[in-house]
Amino acid sequence: MIPHALGLGALAGALTQAGPLAYLSLLLLPFWPRPERWFFAAAFALLWLRLLLPADPWAGQVGQRVELEGTLREGFLSTPQGRVYVRHFPALKDGRYRLGGVLQRPQGRRNPGGFDQAAWLRGVGVTAVLKVERVLGSQPPPSGPREAVRGRLEAGLSPAVAALAVAMTLGERRDLGETYEQFQRSGLAHALALSGLNVAILTGFLVLLLSFLGPYRYLAALAVLLAYLALVGPSASLVRAEIMAALVLVALFLGKGRVDVLAALAWALAAHLLAQPFALFSLSFQLSYLAVLGMALVLPRLPRPAGVRGWVLAGFAVTFAAQLLLLPLLLHNFHALPLLSPIANLLVLPFLNLLVPLGFLKMFAGEWLAWPVEGLGRLTLGLVALFAQGPQLRWGEISPAGFALYYLAVLPLLAALYRRISWRRGALLSGSAALASGLGLLVPPAEYWQLDVGQGDAALLRLPGGVEVLVDGGRDWAGGRVVGALRALGVDDLELVVATHPDADHVGGLPEVLGSVRVGALVTGPPRPGDEHDRRLREAARARGVRTLEAGAGSVLRVGEARLRFLGPRASGADDNARSLVFVLEWRGRRVLFTGDAPVSEEAHWEAGPVDVLKVGHHGSAGSTGEELLERFRPRLAVIGVGANVYGHPTPAVLERLRRHGVAVRRTDLEGAVRVPLR
Repeated sequence: MIPHALGLGALAGALTQAGPLAYLSLLLLPFWPRPERWFFAAAFALLWLRLLLPADPWAGQVGQRVELEGTLREGFLSTPQGRVYVRHFPALKDGRYRLGGVLQRPQGRRNPGGFDQAAWLRGVGVTAVLKVERVLGSQPPPSGPREAVRGRLEAGLSPAVAALAVAMTLGERRDLGETYEQFQRSGLAHALALSGLNVAILTGFLVLLLSFLGPYRYLAALAVLLAYLALVGPSASLVRAEIMAALVLVALFLGKGRVDVLAALAWALAAHLLAQPFALFSLSFQLSYLAVLGMALVLPRLPRPAGVRGWVLAGFAVTFAAQLLLLPLLLHNFHALPLLSPIANLLVLPFLNLLVPLGFLKMFAGEWLAWPVEGLGRLTLGLVALFAQGPQLRWGEISPAGFALYYLAVLPLLAALYRRISWRRGALLSGSAALASGLGLLVPPAEYWQLDVGQGDAALLRLPGGVEVLVDGGRDWAGGRVVGALRALGVDDLELVVATHPDADHVGGLPEVLGSVRVGALVTGPPRPGDEHDRRLREAARARGVRTLEAGAGSVLRVGEARLRFLGPRASGADDNARSLVFVLEWRGRRVLFTGDAPVSEEAHWEAGPVDVLKVGHHGSAGSTGEELLERFRPRLAVIGVGANVYGHPTPAVLERLRRHGVAVRRTDLEGAVRVPLR
């Protein structure tokens, strides 16, 4: 129990980074047996003291222009002062650089399902981003062992297989491209992370290869593992696997026999957090430790039939046990769970298990092993591509209460597995937690989201009855951002997509949305002959079988309990911005006015009435949202979709008009995605 006390004490101490509630874990001290009590307290204190050490080398320099020199690798610049993440378009290649720019804090998540740069960098111990303004000097990276190893790995292989071999052996996934997405969709992405799979295979291979050294083969294998860690870098999952492998190898050398998996995991947790307390916030860290914990808790308690049936059941059991504690994390972060994942793991992992030792051997043999690696790699990639086409369980983001209820449902089942309670009681308790998690479905969402798509517009309306309407989709690069937000919010299909204005900043991303999400109908204004964006949008709708509806002043559409009442455009011959679709969405007495890019000259012609929310026209341009509109529609809240721009949007004139009329203002450039409840 001492290793468990150390691991839990270190975890509790590391959690103090997240907030003061972690200190409540000290209230559990009296309930520990006496020896373990002091080990828990000692580990907690060591972590607490470790966190007192200076952790931010850039404190006091954020917001300032600086010149930094160091080695850039995969986007991180290592300097004598510390590491910093480099922001430059296009991305800089690895090498030696002298860069000038502004130090900034990492950005948090800007949209539901969006990339949380701050959390990612926090998990790798980086606290600042360098926004590069000038490249003052650069040199190619010095040739070293990593480059030599990579060259021998890639020799004689096709680009796709070479990228797979490098990912499986060196952990570099940047050249995988679409292959990485296929691994994700097939439920095999974990195999690309350098972790227990790679280390276990490498350890077993080394112990067999060095058997002539007798018991010293274990120390020799450990030395090679440490060299491998230095070569590829300390990713969270690899560090965990190496610590556990080191414990096993040292125990074998000392003749101690097998090491309890839970004890080894606890030792690894304590050592890892003492060295890198920030790793606690890394998703890789969380997935790695929870997967091993699930297998350690479940697999020893399951029966093991013999023969082929036993092999098949064991394969499914490993996948089930590894994902038992990971499921909410996977759904929360990736919004999908491949339903064929158990079968994919059963059939594909054996080939990946062969690729790992072959890759290690090819690091030394070069082209001599190209043909077996190429053949095995092609077979593996073919199977992965096949399973990637399988069905997916789609899920939105999970709330903290959802996480708590999931684990409350799992705990009784684990207790029953260990015969602490009966299976009947375990099922009853687990079912109660599952039922409680469904209570939220009794109050369906009624909300308006203005998504952050930079200098552009994209809005989502979600109403009871499964009514979901998307208004615009930002520029073409924002399409993936909009699709990610829809998936994070659990939106499987859209009743309507409204394209208010066929300009790039309104409809550029909609073709990708139409290709990724089921859509009932596309609503547009009159066609624009010769307009490239209008043509692409209509072609995308036809290709996906989405019917197109044309609306204008006087049109009315009903969807569920909601009504879309269109106020404009007045005529198909109107110029540019005046052709914007303008409409009021009405639902249970709530009204939201969308004005597209319509100018002030059109606002006087709209049938007026009080509205709760105004989507400010043309990103806050001085030529929209005039005095007459504010007087006639009397909005209580104004939402502005805007990003960094050279036009001065939103203009001081518009902001002043809104202030004089007592309208509260929310902006995506300041807040990220804006959520407005409609109840």
